Amino acid sequence: MTAPLPPCPQCASTFTYHDGTQWVCPECAHEWSDGVASAPVTEDDAVVHKDANGKVLATGDTVTVIKDLKVKGAGSALKSGTKVKNIRLTEGDHNIDCWIEGFGDMKLKSEFVRKV
Repeated sequence: MTAPLPPCPQCASTFTYHDGTQWVCPECAHEWSDGVASAPVTEDDAVVHKDANGKVLATGDTVTVIKDLKVKGAGSALKSGTKVKNIRLTEGDHNIDCWIEGFGDMKLKSEFVRKV
Protein backbone atom coordinates (compact mmCIF):
# COMPACT_ATOMS: atom_id res chain seq x y z
CA MET A 1 0.00 0.00 0.00
CA THR A 2 1.37 3.43 -0.92
CA ALA A 3 1.53 6.36 1.45
CA PRO A 4 -0.99 9.16 0.89
CA LEU A 5 0.25 12.13 -1.10
CA PRO A 6 0.95 15.27 0.93
CA PRO A 7 -1.62 18.08 0.63
CA CYS A 8 -0.57 21.34 -0.98
CA PRO A 9 0.88 23.70 1.66
CA GLN A 10 -0.53 26.68 -0.24
CA CYS A 11 -4.19 25.72 -0.85
CA ALA A 12 -4.51 22.38 1.02
CA SER A 13 -5.58 20.52 -2.14
CA THR A 14 -5.24 16.74 -1.99
CA PHE A 15 -4.70 16.40 -5.78
CA THR A 16 -0.91 16.83 -5.59
CA TYR A 17 1.59 14.79 -7.57
CA HIS A 18 5.34 14.20 -7.61
CA ASP A 19 7.29 15.46 -10.63
CA GLY A 20 10.99 14.61 -10.46
CA THR A 21 12.25 16.31 -7.30
CA GLN A 22 9.26 18.62 -6.88
CA TRP A 23 5.73 18.21 -5.58
CA VAL A 24 3.14 20.03 -7.72
CA CYS A 25 -0.41 21.16 -7.04
CA PRO A 26 -2.54 21.21 -10.22
CA GLU A 27 -5.14 23.49 -8.63
CA CYS A 28 -2.97 26.46 -7.62
CA ALA A 29 0.26 25.57 -9.52
CA HIS A 30 2.33 25.72 -6.32
CA GLU A 31 5.57 23.70 -6.39
CA TRP A 32 7.68 22.65 -3.41
CA SER A 33 10.62 20.36 -2.67
CA ASP A 34 10.54 17.13 -0.66
CA GLY A 35 10.39 17.97 3.03
CA VAL A 36 10.12 21.71 2.39
CA ALA A 37 6.75 23.29 2.94
CA SER A 38 6.05 26.96 2.45
CA ALA A 39 3.58 28.87 4.55
CA PRO A 40 0.01 28.93 3.25
CA VAL A 41 -1.26 32.14 1.69
CA THR A 42 -3.00 34.35 4.22
CA GLU A 43 -5.34 37.25 3.67
CA ASP A 44 -2.44 39.58 4.46
CA ASP A 45 -0.56 38.20 1.42
CA ALA A 46 -3.51 38.59 -0.94
CA VAL A 47 -3.59 41.53 -3.34
CA VAL A 48 -6.29 44.06 -2.54
CA HIS A 49 -7.96 45.86 -5.44
CA LYS A 50 -9.48 49.27 -4.70
CA ASP A 51 -11.68 51.52 -6.82
CA ALA A 52 -11.06 55.21 -7.51
CA ASN A 53 -12.57 56.15 -4.13
CA GLY A 54 -10.54 53.61 -2.14
CA LYS A 55 -13.32 51.05 -1.61
CA VAL A 56 -12.19 47.43 -1.72
CA LEU A 57 -13.46 45.54 -4.78
CA ALA A 58 -14.44 41.87 -4.84
CA THR A 59 -15.28 39.44 -7.62
CA GLY A 60 -18.98 39.74 -8.50
CA ASP A 61 -19.26 43.45 -7.62
CA THR A 62 -21.02 46.01 -9.81
CA VAL A 63 -19.00 49.09 -10.75
CA THR A 64 -19.50 52.27 -12.77
CA VAL A 65 -16.92 53.73 -15.18
CA ILE A 66 -15.94 57.22 -13.94
CA LYS A 67 -14.47 58.71 -17.14
CA ASP A 68 -14.71 58.23 -20.91
CA LEU A 69 -12.24 55.55 -21.95
CA LYS A 70 -10.95 55.07 -25.48
CA VAL A 71 -11.24 51.45 -26.63
CA LYS A 72 -8.81 50.18 -29.26
CA GLY A 73 -10.64 48.81 -32.26
CA ALA A 74 -14.03 50.21 -31.24
CA GLY A 75 -15.85 52.95 -33.09
CA SER A 76 -16.68 54.85 -29.91
CA ALA A 77 -15.38 55.38 -26.40
CA LEU A 78 -16.68 53.65 -23.29
CA LYS A 79 -18.77 56.44 -21.75
CA SER A 80 -18.57 57.68 -18.19
CA GLY A 81 -21.43 56.26 -16.13
CA THR A 82 -21.47 52.87 -17.87
CA LYS A 83 -22.51 50.23 -15.35
CA VAL A 84 -20.49 46.99 -15.34
CA LYS A 85 -22.00 44.01 -13.52
CA ASN A 86 -20.36 40.87 -12.16
CA ILE A 87 -16.68 41.85 -12.44
CA ARG A 88 -13.84 39.35 -12.04
CA LEU A 89 -10.61 40.47 -10.38
CA THR A 90 -7.31 39.41 -11.94
CA GLU A 91 -3.61 40.11 -11.48
CA GLY A 92 -1.77 42.51 -13.73
CA ASP A 93 -2.04 46.03 -15.05
CA HIS A 94 -5.70 45.79 -16.08
CA ASN A 95 -7.04 44.06 -12.97
CA ILE A 96 -10.78 43.87 -13.79
CA ASP A 97 -12.06 41.35 -16.33
CA CYS A 98 -15.68 41.92 -17.38
CA TRP A 99 -18.25 41.85 -20.16
CA ILE A 100 -19.82 45.15 -21.25
CA GLU A 101 -22.98 45.38 -23.37
CA GLY A 102 -22.06 46.71 -26.81
CA PHE A 103 -18.29 46.18 -26.31
CA GLY A 104 -17.96 42.52 -25.26
CA ASP A 105 -15.13 41.17 -23.12
CA MET A 106 -13.04 43.96 -21.60
CA LYS A 107 -10.20 44.48 -19.18
CA LEU A 108 -10.33 47.63 -17.07
CA LYS A 109 -8.10 49.28 -14.50
CA SER A 110 -9.65 49.60 -11.05
CA GLU A 111 -8.59 53.26 -10.87
CA PHE A 112 -11.17 54.13 -13.55
CA VAL A 113 -14.21 52.59 -11.82
CA ARG A 114 -16.36 53.33 -8.79
CA LYS A 115 -18.06 50.62 -6.74
CA VAL A 116 -21.87 50.87 -6.83
